[in-house]
Amino acid sequence: MDELGTSGDARTLPTRARAPRIVRGVARHFGDLGAAVLAEVPLANGRRADLVVLDRKGGLAIVEVKSGSADLAADHKWPDYRDFCDRFYFAVDIAFPRARLPAGTGVVVADDHAAEIVAEAPTHPLSAARRKAVTLRFAHLAARRLTGVDDPPAQRP
Repeated sequence: MDELGTSGDARTLPTRARAPRIVRGVARHFGDLGAAVLAEVPLANGRRADLVVLDRKGGLAIVEVKSGSADLAADHKWPDYRDFCDRFYFAVDIAFPRARLPAGTGVVVADDHAAEIVAEAPTHPLSAARRKAVTLRFAHLAARRLTGVDDPPAQRP
């Protein structure tokens, strides 16, 4: 058993196989908390958030999934997400070396069954206008996906 209470060893999975498992666990975790979660959400700045979480009170979080150290080292765009959320998290699996994650971000450890927030993200509240714009984008994308008009892109390798 790992710290999430699940069996299996993430260290034995190829890096590309880790991301979908992390996404699933994070989505399940926030869903269990009553939040709505969308994957691969385009933002107004041209970036695409791995996960956007809309909680019951209208709070917005962005979760950036990192499948390994190389994935983190290659990512220089994550600060661009902060302008579109109240909280920003990195989501990793149990094998990820968490000491390499940037300070001042939240951390979620996940597998394909569950997740745990091990470091709460600092809050930086959005302006009312930005909150409305992001929430409307979230709602429209969710409706398009629900009706099959806009399917989510295939998971990145």
